[in-house]
Amino acid sequence: MKDDLSKTDRIVLEGMRFYGFHGVNPEERVLGQEYLVDLAVEMELRTAGASDRLEDTVSYAHIYRAVLDVMEGEPRNLLEAAAQSIAERVLADFPVDSVSVRVKKPHPPIRGSVIENATVEIYRRRER
Repeated sequence: MKDDLSKTDRIVLEGMRFYGFHGVNPEERVLGQEYLVDLAVEMELRTAGASDRLEDTVSYAHIYRAVLDVMEGEPRNLLEAAAQSIAERVLADFPVDSVSVRVKKPHPPIRGSVIENATVEIYRRRER
């Protein structure tokens, strides 16, 4: 997610929680674990702001379900692949200009480590 103030309108979903079976290690594929996803889409929201009509924006419930399908669907080896799949799905299914995706794996299973989250963050723009 961009932390700076920009002039682009955004819809932001933060702290989405999913249970998935992603990872390289066999035990990750068997036991699974919780994943956290933050997502922001950039698009013009002036029309929706003036009209107050859902038809003039994108439903964040629909975006959530697209992320759910990826995160609780086919297991990926890498967080990078999960994030890329989410970005591709959102750009394909919704009329947004760009998407930022942050996927967090809480307490990754690295022997001897104390890590709150392993995180991958990507930003993709619609091809013009």
